[in-house]
Amino acid sequence: MYFRDRKWLILVVLSIIWGSSFILIKKGLIGLTPLQLGALRIVFSAIFIFIFGFHTLKTIPKNKWKWLVISGFVGTFFPAFLFAFAETEIDSAIASILNSLVPLNTILLGFAIFNIASTKRQIIGVIVGFFGTALLIGSGAQLNPDQNYMYAGFVLISAVMYGINVNIIKRYLQDVKAISIAFGNFAAIIIPALIVLMFTDFFTNETLQNPIVITSIGYIVILSVFGTALAKVLFNKLVQMATPVFASSVTYLMPVVAVGWGVLDGEGFSVWQVLATILILIGVYLANRRN
Repeated sequence: MYFRDRKWLILVVLSIIWGSSFILIKKGLIGLTPLQLGALRIVFSAIFIFIFGFHTLKTIPKNKWKWLVISGFVGTFFPAFLFAFAETEIDSAIASILNSLVPLNTILLGFAIFNIASTKRQIIGVIVGFFGTALLIGSGAQLNPDQNYMYAGFVLISAVMYGINVNIIKRYLQDVKAISIAFGNFAAIIIPALIVLMFTDFFTNETLQNPIVITSIGYIVILSVFGTALAKVLFNKLVQMATPVFASSVTYLMPVVAVGWGVLDGEGFSVWQVLATILILIGVYLANRRN
């Protein structure tokens, strides 16, 4: 009973943390470019993880490092930049809803790459979910004609990467501690992130003395510590405690939190988008419901 309750507690906490991440990205983009935001998010998160996870370095088996590196890039590095670019054109609430496709991608990729069988109901769920996605993108483009909804593709690519990452953790990193997985991930990606940051104009006096930039950095520090570092450890633990599909189901609840923040921040949300969101969640539910 304790194990089961703990699993659900982590799921709810993650949904609140990650659901709030989208509005923090939006606020961070006020003073930072997408490349600066993504790089800083990784660097700040890495510092936090290194402080609390460095002692686990010796516990990581050498044969696991290949999967830790792959997991770091597909589960953290590329999505950090892709979401930043996406939210330069689409609302944070829409990005969070599109991210709810992660469980569907987890099932599809589990079948295609990891040889995990899919049922007829799961296939129907995938179809319903993707229909809802098309409706969400189309209705969003009509509601916000000044936004480029081609950028929604960045979120969809990230959702695919998250699906790959969940399966990698469950299949190849099940016996590695959650904090060790996070440490290995960030050890692999912090240098590339610093290189990206160096090729922007972030380190100029004009940038670092700009109060708008400083405020944006503050948002990214919060995002990094809670939305990336802490959440990464909790998510790794959740994947090991439960099934990959249950862990990725955190994306069911994230849109509720993210849409709430978006509405409070003045983002528009139409009836058609509500319908599209319901279709996506129905699709995800059908794909995840037990027989």
